Amino acid sequence: MPGLKSVPARSSIGRVKISAALVVCLLGWSCGSPHAEVAPSIEFTELPPAAEGSPDILHPIAGRVRYAKPGQRIVLFARSGMWWVQPLGDKPFTAIERDFTWKNSTHPGTAYAALLVDKGYQPPLTINALPQEGGPIHAVALVEGPRLKGAPAKTLSFCGYEWQIRQDPNSPANSRNLYRAENARLDARGYLHLQIAQSPTGWTSSELHLARSLGYGSYRFVVSDVSKLEPSAAFNIGTWDGGGVNQEMNIEISRWGEATGKNAQYVVQPYYVAANVVRFLAPSGRLTISFDWAPGRVSFRTVRGSASTGKADAVAEHVFTSGVPSPGNESVTLHLYEFYNRRVRLQHGAEVIIEKFEYLP
Repeated sequence: MPGLKSVPARSSIGRVKISAALVVCLLGWSCGSPHAEVAPSIEFTELPPAAEGSPDILHPIAGRVRYAKPGQRIVLFARSGMWWVQPLGDKPFTAIERDFTWKNSTHPGTAYAALLVDKGYQPPLTINALPQEGGPIHAVALVEGPRLKGAPAKTLSFCGYEWQIRQDPNSPANSRNLYRAENARLDARGYLHLQIAQSPTGWTSSELHLARSLGYGSYRFVVSDVSKLEPSAAFNIGTWDGGGVNQEMNIEISRWGEATGKNAQYVVQPYYVAANVVRFLAPSGRLTISFDWAPGRVSFRTVRGSASTGKADAVAEHVFTSGVPSPGNESVTLHLYEFYNRRVRLQHGAEVIIEKFEYLP
């Protein structure tokens, strides 16, 4: 290039400036070229273990970001029932360092999330579902907290499938619950029993989930009488991939602490969208609860007895065509737990018997 050869002093400075700009581009900052636009990403390099949320405990958390722009920063969340901004509500931002790493502290949770956001973004203190990329949010990273080494996972075989049994604490519906593997068992007939049982430390719940994803198809459950559950007991049949409540579908049997009223509902999460919830009354006696899951569509149905034909006595049915999740890493979950309500507390525990589970792809 003639210009560079004729002014050697300037050419050296120019090469230094060009090299520095190239290094900045390679490290991840946007260079401004419309042809070099690359989607940013976030990764974790240090994670706390999965644990029940606690306001008194803080763990270090760290990571790095690629292709962030100047002025952007990280917002952290930890999941404990819902998602909580970290480390504090009045300190919700984590700075990105010059080497594109970030680090902060977080309260424990069962999962952790990091959002790459513009400077003007104001995160909520709590959210039921993580926001998606778009607008001021440029990247979202989510990961389940690693499990501490301890007691080996317990499983049982029910209706030809392997199910994993929860043994660590959790906060379904924002209600703190402890779990014991002994609360899930099979009887001599091969029926599955889930219990809320008393222990020296209080009520303990039961939960198990399929060890693998099944995806689209027809799911059918035959359950014994669930009409006599106490108002503060909740039985849930659902699918969930761990990514947030907007990846969840449920059949829930509970009055949520109310003494009267309808005791069951179909839900495509998030539940706070009115069109996503259909309430109904689950009667006494054996019920067959089913859902047919297809792309963009899920059909729920509940009938009396254990018949699977259209002639059965229908209790309730509904079809959702909006917000229906797609398969991924989801698994079927069966869950019996205490829903905390100050006015109506659990008195006698609970038991639900699932007689049969069937899946047809």
